[in-house]
Amino acid sequence: MSLHTSDFNYDLPPKMIAQTPIEPRDAARLMVVDRATGALQHRRFRELPGFLRPGDVMVFNDSRVIPARLAGKKSGTGGEVEILLLRRLESCIWEALVKPARRVRKGMTLDLGTDVAVQAVVLSEGEAGIRTLRFSNESCLPALGEIALPPYIHEPLEKPERYQTVYAEKPGSVAAPTAGLHFTPQLLQRVRDKGVKCLFVTLHVGLDTFRPVQEEDPRKHRIHREYGVITEEVASELARAKAEGRRVVSVGTTSVRMVEAAAQTGDILPFDGWVDLFILPGYRFKVVDAMVTNFHLPRSTLLMLVSAFAGKELIQKVYREAIKEKYRFYSFGDAMLIL
Repeated sequence: MSLHTSDFNYDLPPKMIAQTPIEPRDAARLMVVDRATGALQHRRFRELPGFLRPGDVMVFNDSRVIPARLAGKKSGTGGEVEILLLRRLESCIWEALVKPARRVRKGMTLDLGTDVAVQAVVLSEGEAGIRTLRFSNESCLPALGEIALPPYIHEPLEKPERYQTVYAEKPGSVAAPTAGLHFTPQLLQRVRDKGVKCLFVTLHVGLDTFRPVQEEDPRKHRIHREYGVITEEVASELARAKAEGRRVVSVGTTSVRMVEAAAQTGDILPFDGWVDLFILPGYRFKVVDAMVTNFHLPRSTLLMLVSAFAGKELIQKVYREAIKEKYRFYSFGDAMLIL
């Protein structure tokens, strides 16, 4: 199959990028996409339970966004540095994106906090501004940091908790698994009342959420690894559902990647480790039967994933329709259900 990153490009009027979350959460619009017929329906997210069946299994990512943006200064010179935590490698050691990267070199020490509450030593230099840092005390980092909203959001967020799902539990993400932002506790209960089993996996959202694919051949793109966990209980529930012919509905591309990564051997197994599964058109899905997702950035790995699931031509049709009907795009935007 011939693939080109430019095939996943589209023009979006800037005014359609949602700058603030809609209230209440489940008031967002929902485009329902039928893969078999290509039919599209325009609904509200609160109507989601009407498209679910008793016996369905719905998979959510319970990762919690951490206050990943830190302000620092270079020891000695006082030069200002911005640090964006990307992933925890081990105790006190993090991979981070730093700006201005050209002035932050291996061996340097960075001071964080007004009274130098924490110091970070630069252990190594990577590509595109990535550095490995060792912090003197990582327990202080949540108090020193702030939530890092995506670069296309320019409005301040009045309530930081609004950039968390209502079921967020395990800290570790740089960005929210945004498809889940539309759920309220009441809507989750209505899903359960429909006879749907709700399962929770963990995948900590990393760098790829923020960057487009640069290579024209997407197969040359090296996707950023993300840490994920599927418990034995959840793996067993998923395996049972598949064996019994019940649908697995993933909420968000992160839960899709997590459950598909756990099934790479053919069986759905417990998982605890790094996920680097890059899903492109041509991929054969082993677990996921339906998907809830938002509208993604051009040239992104997420747009490629949904194109793999629904077909590139159908997704192009969906995005044209969404633009025509003035849906809200990206993290705080509207959603679609792909059946």
